[in-house]
Amino acid sequence: MNSLIPDGCLVGRVWNSAAQGPSVVTVRDGQFVDITNRSASTVRDICEMDDPDAYVRGADGPVLGSVEQILAATVGDSNQTHLLAPCDLQAVKACGVTFANSMVERVIEEQAAGDPTKAEGIRQRVQAVIGDSLSNIRAGSEEAAQIKKALIAEGMWSQYLEVGIGPDAEVFSKAQTLSSVGTGADVGLHPISSWNNPEPEVVLTVSSKGRIVGATLGNDVNLRDVEGRSALLLGKAKDNNASCAIGPLIRLFDDSYTLDDVRSAELDLRVEGTDGFVMDGASSMSQISRDPADLVAQTIGRHHQYPDGLLLFLGTLFAPTQDRDVPGEGFTHKIGDVVTISTPALGALANTVRLSTECAEWTFGVSHLMRNLAARDLL
Repeated sequence: MNSLIPDGCLVGRVWNSAAQGPSVVTVRDGQFVDITNRSASTVRDICEMDDPDAYVRGADGPVLGSVEQILAATVGDSNQTHLLAPCDLQAVKACGVTFANSMVERVIEEQAAGDPTKAEGIRQRVQAVIGDSLSNIRAGSEEAAQIKKALIAEGMWSQYLEVGIGPDAEVFSKAQTLSSVGTGADVGLHPISSWNNPEPEVVLTVSSKGRIVGATLGNDVNLRDVEGRSALLLGKAKDNNASCAIGPLIRLFDDSYTLDDVRSAELDLRVEGTDGFVMDGASSMSQISRDPADLVAQTIGRHHQYPDGLLLFLGTLFAPTQDRDVPGEGFTHKIGDVVTISTPALGALANTVRLSTECAEWTFGVSHLMRNLAARDLL
């Protein structure tokens, strides 16, 4: 299998140039197979089934091209069949501050009020208070409450402490339905931001009944200066044109891949700049402060329903402190950066950084999808 596409039972979406619309696909013998039909015209339909992986393994359809051909196609060119984000009608939600160690960076952002020149001094002050006490901490525990109390005593109270180590998780809307981009696409930064970074994350696929049916990769693009000015700017910091990348495909749970594999996943991150800059990072799911199943339960249930299911970003351990240009100011993106997030079980998600105002406009919404499927006699 191509290193960008993992083994396992896979489902996703491509732009089908012949149909001039999206098709649901799986991968067999190194080829993308179109499994779209009237009973499952969307990925959402498959995720709602009692046994999604069995359905995908048995579904028939025409071959659209080899993995190599479709990965090499120009994303956004309607005359070439290319990968899309693997979700369609699902809501796209995200959890923040789910790793206690990365919580420190959120506190720093807030204390610095979005000014990267102040970050290093605040970082040293916080570390002097808590040391390595965040190792293996579990949110909502008595130990977490004591650390929170110590930080507040030092004048470092933050709402990030509450969601980072308190009983309730932060869950927010990351992107609008159908607005996510897939691997190979440009990923967008709002032009007002000058301090930002990628966030490599596992993204769970959850049915309307709250059942976790699979996982994929995501880049929850983060504008540190915007959110750092005020947590009330979270929507502006997180949901912009092309600011949510998901892919390459959803790996459905089966005997070879389960939620326990998600819990132990090790994600690699590489940023390669046109200026020759290279940054390598990682995010270890074993260090998450909240179990993935708990995050799902806090998102969907009797308190909140999602009739088309959802995709849920689980948060990241990665918070870059490596200086790129100015000593003490840490990392920020430059236009043209190529960001690759990977792990063997889920493949690789690669995107090029642009301004949101320069990325392709999002024009294909739910109404367009419904009309396209109806015209193809798939509804």
